[in-house]
Amino acid sequence: MSNVKPACTRLKLPIHLRFMLHVLCLHLYVTQDSGMISVSVGDNVTIHCFYQSNVAVHFSWYRQTFGGTPKLLSTIYKYDQTAKMFNRMEKNPRFSVLKDEGINHLQISDVQASDSATYFCGSSHSNVVEFGEGVFLSVKAIIQESASESVHTGDSVTLRCTVEMETCAGEHSVYWFRHGSHPGILHGHGPQCTERPAPGPPSQSCVYHLQKSNLSSSDAGTYYCAVALCGEMLFGNGTKLDIIDEVEALTAQMRIFVSLSITRSGILLFFLTICFLVYVTSSYLQYDTSRGKKIYK
Repeated sequence: MSNVKPACTRLKLPIHLRFMLHVLCLHLYVTQDSGMISVSVGDNVTIHCFYQSNVAVHFSWYRQTFGGTPKLLSTIYKYDQTAKMFNRMEKNPRFSVLKDEGINHLQISDVQASDSATYFCGSSHSNVVEFGEGVFLSVKAIIQESASESVHTGDSVTLRCTVEMETCAGEHSVYWFRHGSHPGILHGHGPQCTERPAPGPPSQSCVYHLQKSNLSSSDAGTYYCAVALCGEMLFGNGTKLDIIDEVEALTAQMRIFVSLSITRSGILLFFLTICFLVYVTSSYLQYDTSRGKKIYK
C-alpha cells in the first residue's frame, strides 16, 4: 500500500493551516464501495472499506434506511480484533466486521429485505469523524414459494409470490407472466397484500396469489411473479407448472404395460425355444457308449 500523502499535506504552510488542511484531506484516506450493490434475499455480501491513514484509531459502520437517520452499526479500535455491534446487531450473527491492516469490511450473511439501506464506512481520530461515500444495498426481495407444481387436468392450483420490503410502502402493481407453449401476461385477482410478520427488524412481508382453476394442457409453463416496487420491476425465480393429462397418462401406462408384456413374452418364448432345441437334439442324437459311435434315430 502506498505511503504517499496527499499534496495538500505536503505544502509548506504554518502549523495551524497545515492542521486544518490535514483535517480537510482526511477523507482521501477512506475509500469504500459506492453506488449500488444488488443482491437477493438469502445471499451473502461483503461491503468493502479501505483506509490509508496512520492517524485514525477508530473505525465504524453506519446504516441509513430510507427516510431515516444514520444509525451506528459497529465500531472497532485500531488494535482490536473484534468489533462492537450496536442497534440490536450485537445479537444478530448475520452481521460481522472483517478487520485487518488497511481494511474494515462489513459482512452480511443470509441477506434479508430489511437490510436494504445505505451503508457508510467511517474513521475517526482527534474528535474528527470522516465517512466514505456510502453504498446502497438493494435487496431484490421477491420469492416464489415453489419451484415446480404437478397437477392433473381439471384440478385447481394457487401460485404464491412473497415480497419482503422495509421501504417504499404502499400499493404495488403485481403481474404474472407465463412462459411456455402458450405464453402470455396474466393478472392476479387484484393487488391485495396478505401481510405476515417477517423476522429481524420491523418489515412488511406481502403474499400475492394467482388462482388457476379447471386446468388444461394449455396452462402448462413457467409462471413468473413480477412486482413494481421502489421504481423498479422485481421478478421471481419462476414456478414450473406441469399439467398431467389423465388420458395421456393412461395411454402412457398402457404403452408401458404392453411393452413390458411383449418383452416378457419374448423372453419366455426364447427360453422355450432353447429348451425345445435341447430336447430335440438329445432325442435324435445318442452315443453308443460301448463302441464310441454316434447313433441316429
